[in-house]
Amino acid sequence: MDANSFRRFPYSIVGFDLDGTLLDTSGDLAAAVNHALASIGRPTLSVEVVKPMIGGGARRMLEHGLAATGGVDDETLDTLHRRLLDHYEANLSVHTCPFPGVLEALDELAAQGVTMGIMTNKLERFARAILNDLGLADRFAAIIGGDTLGVAKPSPVPIQSLVERCGGGRAAFVGDSMFDVQAAHAAGLPVVACSFGFLSQPVDTMGADAVIDHYDALIPALERLSLSAI
Repeated sequence: MDANSFRRFPYSIVGFDLDGTLLDTSGDLAAAVNHALASIGRPTLSVEVVKPMIGGGARRMLEHGLAATGGVDDETLDTLHRRLLDHYEANLSVHTCPFPGVLEALDELAAQGVTMGIMTNKLERFARAILNDLGLADRFAAIIGGDTLGVAKPSPVPIQSLVERCGGGRAAFVGDSMFDVQAAHAAGLPVVACSFGFLSQPVDTMGADAVIDHYDALIPALERLSLSAI
């Protein structure tokens, strides 16, 4: 056993966004958007076009999709939102999978005694169902969706609740959107941004405290952040 075996990991809690951070859900989300659009004769969108629309919840994603294909009004948005959710709920995990290196990073964090949680703007029941489908749900002490508390990111409230539900302590957050950065910073947490996520703007303009290009860089990034905060 070497000296590093006795070193305590600097964060007792690490929270994660879901879509575009832990999981590549873009194929299934794009399919749900396109199902809704096609139902009123709108053109469908490629996965790459839909990716930047993800992150603010299904309704916001659909609103962007409608705006990109001919315009949006409240009545149409209301109708298609229900169609999108119904289709998505029936097809949550067809294409969805963890990003490369996710499982190894989660294993290492768990080995370091870190408690992990998820705060996503996705509906909680969808997040739980997907994580159960992928065999990942038991890895997380808390799973908070955009509807769990009646408020979503960029509000800091869900992330503050995540930390509380994970037992409290020094925490960091990992995400891929401006919503993640704003919410975590407002909650007083440092943020690691994933450059491979569903970016709506260049990752270096979001104000994250660190950026990773692969999950094998996550733990070193968190260790560096802890030192810079001392």
